[in-house]
Amino acid sequence: RRLACGDVEGRLEAIFGRVRAIQAKSGRFDMLLCVGNFFGSTSEAEWAEYRTGAKKAPIPTYVLGANSPDTLSYFPDISGCELAENITYLGRRGVYSGCSGLQIAYLSGTEAQQQPAPAHCFSTKDVAELKSSLLSAPSFRGVDILLTSPWPRDVGTFANSAGEIDTKKCGSKLVSDLAASLKPRYHFAALEKAYYERLPYRNHVVLQETPQHVTRFIALADVGNTSKKKYLYAFSIVPMSSMDPAELVKQPQDVTENPYRKLRKEAPKSKASLSAEEEPACQFFFDLNKHQGKKRPSEGRERGDSQPKQAKKPPQPTGPCWFCLASPEVEKHLVVSIGTHCYLALAKGGLSPDHVLILPIGHYQSVVDLSAEVLEEVTKYKAALKEFFRSKGKRYVLFERNYRSQHLQLQVIPVPLDLCTSEDIKEAFITQAQEQQMELLEIPEHSDIAQV
Repeated sequence: RRLACGDVEGRLEAIFGRVRAIQAKSGRFDMLLCVGNFFGSTSEAEWAEYRTGAKKAPIPTYVLGANSPDTLSYFPDISGCELAENITYLGRRGVYSGCSGLQIAYLSGTEAQQQPAPAHCFSTKDVAELKSSLLSAPSFRGVDILLTSPWPRDVGTFANSAGEIDTKKCGSKLVSDLAASLKPRYHFAALEKAYYERLPYRNHVVLQETPQHVTRFIALADVGNTSKKKYLYAFSIVPMSSMDPAELVKQPQDVTENPYRKLRKEAPKSKASLSAEEEPACQFFFDLNKHQGKKRPSEGRERGDSQPKQAKKPPQPTGPCWFCLASPEVEKHLVVSIGTHCYLALAKGGLSPDHVLILPIGHYQSVVDLSAEVLEEVTKYKAALKEFFRSKGKRYVLFERNYRSQHLQLQVIPVPLDLCTSEDIKEAFITQAQEQQMELLEIPEHSDIAQV
């Protein structure tokens, strides 16, 4: 049982008071999903009570990021974090998987009108990467829920009226593209201060494609609006992965054509035609702590007990460290480039002549310990190496070995483009893991490894 709400705009007492009343009358709900502006220009006084723990949200609450520069300061970590007890910022984009198997895709911000995209906006690249992280799975059928702040452009085509809202002019074409590809069973949006529940639409072409589930798009008004427009929506949903296929694809009587039909007609690129830049990436995780068993990485999150990322100072090494740049033990003749928080070095005894390492300047043991600014610079180094190796006709495999290690080392191994595809590399990892009796868990591209 879930609740979804529109723009809160800092009215925390109003939304949480309403939730308490609903739960007192109808019983417990599992989570509250907030789209649109969670914070407003006058949020600070109410927010301070929740941030300090003086007050607590009555339900695990998941929010999207800023839609304007004014509220960016409320979101300290772009990849997501716990903002207060029971209030979690999902992140810039990604997929949240609950322990029940429910898949929630999310995209924060509004569509960028300039490049590079401001911090409160998403770009074509953000949408493409979110799509590829899901569509690369052969068994992908769609997601259970999609959360965006803007409406999708043209959502009203073939449907009931959206009232005063002109769906041909409002909203984002990129969100339409995302919804057409991810095929959510529920899609929630806000920002237009209006309530609109569209008739369900098909995700397949009748008589030409295998029947698929329908999508329900619901736009929600702002919390506490004077016009008494609906801003809170209660619904029950069984994860797609747990449903009988015949039950999942049942078509309601009022189902309509897909409003994004033109987008769907554009032929998707085949895997064979993907360039090196566009090929989907794969991430694997192998757990060396056997006592943890096979617990799935995100089991705790739906209950609201995920661990927040904390900005912390690098701990001091327990002994001499070969990789702290300030240490006399570091072999400085191998250093290639030094940034603000990270540096690049050749590997000593590398697997190939151009095997390099990305390392933090300060002492961090693992990627999961990195602060946001260090992680951002690691990402820049990875992007630069990707571009450099592509110019040499290569792609790279990157891995972190975190087992009795003192200092984080990201190993970057280039391989020739013409000898192997990403699928070949993935298959090699899977084959070797099976031979070594290791269980590899594949992580969706934009999931946070800290959840694991």
